[in-house]
Amino acid sequence: MERQPMIRPPAVAGQFYPGTAKQVNADLDRMLPHVNRQRDALAVVVPHAGWMYSGTTAGTAFAAVRVPDHVIMIGPNHHGLGSPYAVADTGAWRTPIGDVPICEPLVKTLLGNCTLLTADRPAHAVEHSLEVQVPFLLRRNPKVRIVPILIGRAGRKELRAIGAAIARTVQETGKRVLLLASSDMNHYEDQETSHRKDKLALDAVVSLDEETLLRQVAAHEISMCGVLPTYIVLVAAKALGAKRAELLDYRTSGDVSGDYSAVVGYGAVVIE
Repeated sequence: MERQPMIRPPAVAGQFYPGTAKQVNADLDRMLPHVNRQRDALAVVVPHAGWMYSGTTAGTAFAAVRVPDHVIMIGPNHHGLGSPYAVADTGAWRTPIGDVPICEPLVKTLLGNCTLLTADRPAHAVEHSLEVQVPFLLRRNPKVRIVPILIGRAGRKELRAIGAAIARTVQETGKRVLLLASSDMNHYEDQETSHRKDKLALDAVVSLDEETLLRQVAAHEISMCGVLPTYIVLVAAKALGAKRAELLDYRTSGDVSGDYSAVVGYGAVVIE
């Protein structure tokens, strides 16, 4: 008898994004702008808040790039469950518009290249930072397979080692792989303060300067929740030949709610 894949059910469908296929598809229609020519990007940095706040920003990045059959996704572990370097290694992730398989051969190669990373499905069970990206990927490429990674805590040495291992894994596959860093920007300060802080962080990302990114976040107390995943993706993308990055969209929750007293920032960056 053929083994059925282990399915991760959606944890935040109906909360961070719609719970029905009809509404998910309607939102994706609205959030993915028409682009005449997609780019063969190495990586994207996209936000992960509720779609009503950050979906349009994320959609600008997903619409701008060709999504290949393999995507390595790295997000922050907001709940602190499981390993600080947790990889979902088997099965598939369910969304309201279909299931997306884990690329198990790519996971196996990556785990062989990096002893820090741990196969840990339970760490992903309730985390939203990667889940909210999956319907975008599935819409853009129905054959997509994913490698989900959550980062809890880490120092520079560990971050650089993970980034280098990801780059080595991509090189060994000989196939196109898109890297994805999931991050919101500064949290719950006024619009003016968030604009100033977010510019410091996003300028470092667009400059492909992961060390300046960490320094700015620490020095200016920028509450960028996905700074560590973004650092890893910058390290990996540069090892794979990244030469330029572009900020495609930036806005805050206040631009949707009208409340500018305590906003969260969202940016979309494409790395080529």
